[in-house]
Amino acid sequence: MKVFIVYYSMYGHIHRMAEAVREGAAEVGGADIHLYRVPETLPEEVLKKMGALEAQQAMAHVPVCKVEDLPQADAIIFGTPTRFGNMCGQMRQFLDATGGLWGQGALVGKVGSVFVSSATQHGGQESTILGFHVTLLHHGMVVVGLPYAFAGQMRIDEVTGGSPYGASTIAGGKGERMPSENELAAARFQGRHVAEIASKLSRKP
Repeated sequence: MKVFIVYYSMYGHIHRMAEAVREGAAEVGGADIHLYRVPETLPEEVLKKMGALEAQQAMAHVPVCKVEDLPQADAIIFGTPTRFGNMCGQMRQFLDATGGLWGQGALVGKVGSVFVSSATQHGGQESTILGFHVTLLHHGMVVVGLPYAFAGQMRIDEVTGGSPYGASTIAGGKGERMPSENELAAARFQGRHVAEIASKLSRKP
């Protein structure tokens, strides 16, 4: 049972969440987990001016996903930062290249899930995930979120990401805040939850 974690991270916040998702999925027996980045669309010069080059180099060991790799997975957990309440351009461009898979029905019945980050507490985390779900539904995927069985999203004693739609983190206006332990726990829960469902669906009668 293969679980793909496919993400884009500019400054490392989503990368850290992706690692936590992987940790959670690894708790499920028989899970073969693969961590992938989507292709970068910005030139190195621009990344350098944005102060993102060092973070990008730190993630260079993670292989870049190819669209044709996706049908191998039983579950795909996508991670993206928000951009004005929607997914980032790098992820959108990657998904827009999956038309051939859509035409073949290659992702129908596979589990799909989403986790995100935003600069501010109300920076579009929920709208980004819900908007992302539309693409997954067009592909015929089985959409899975973050159930309230993860009690951490009920906390009111601290500022934290997380909703029934998926795990999320708040990065801060300058990217100064890395995921909290509660947010990482949400990502682990989501990874495990998705892998458990994928395992059940992939069993042959």
